[in-house]
Amino acid sequence: MQRYFIELSYNGSTFFGWQRQPKQHSVQEEIENAFTKLNSNTPILVVGCGRTDSGVHANHYVLHVDLEKVLDLNQLIFKLNRILPDSIVIHSVKEVSSDFHARFNATSRTYRYFINSKKDPFKQGLSWNYQQKLDLEVMNEACLLLLGTQDFTSFSKVNTDTKTNICTVYKAIWEEVDSSNFYFEITADRFLRNMVRATVGTLLEVGQGKISSENLLDILEEKDRGAAAISVPAHGLFLWEVTY
Repeated sequence: MQRYFIELSYNGSTFFGWQRQPKQHSVQEEIENAFTKLNSNTPILVVGCGRTDSGVHANHYVLHVDLEKVLDLNQLIFKLNRILPDSIVIHSVKEVSSDFHARFNATSRTYRYFINSKKDPFKQGLSWNYQQKLDLEVMNEACLLLLGTQDFTSFSKVNTDTKTNICTVYKAIWEEVDSSNFYFEITADRFLRNMVRATVGTLLEVGQGKISSENLLDILEEKDRGAAAISVPAHGLFLWEVTY
């Protein structure tokens, strides 16, 4: 058997997240079904770099899979893309060592959350239409408080199976694309369930002057999900890049 590293993208609008689940449509299920079909209906399982929630997209996602030696990787990519729905595309397939792990070998992940302040039918499902006036400069000042290694319990979904809520954030910034489009980008060694969406929701309150940057420190120190703002909708969120 040979292990392969596969890079792909997907539009998560019609999926109940990445992970295969009973009675729910998932990205993992679609990909495993495609591999199984190419393997004479002998089941093939894949291992992803992490979960994405229902409705969340991936600009760059990575998985690994063990297959019999593939002679033509370009042909494999072509066949997979023919079988998979238009919402999923395979970009590359590479041979890797048998100990490579798509999840555990990742050194950082980057997410982006897109917001459009003017109604735009071409961004529907891929960006959140949020029309409140925001102070991006103040929001970026608050972002500096997120950097470093600290406990992000206040921004995590409760009752998860994680052993620790400690994360190291390397980058957190709001970027303006134009007068009506901007996004939040955050890079960390790991992320908790719902962490990015809760963080964005809280930073939006900073940008409206509802809370101060100092309040953000208080929220982190409380280690209580109820201390932070509500989560923003899933459809503006993209897993943007995974590094190894």
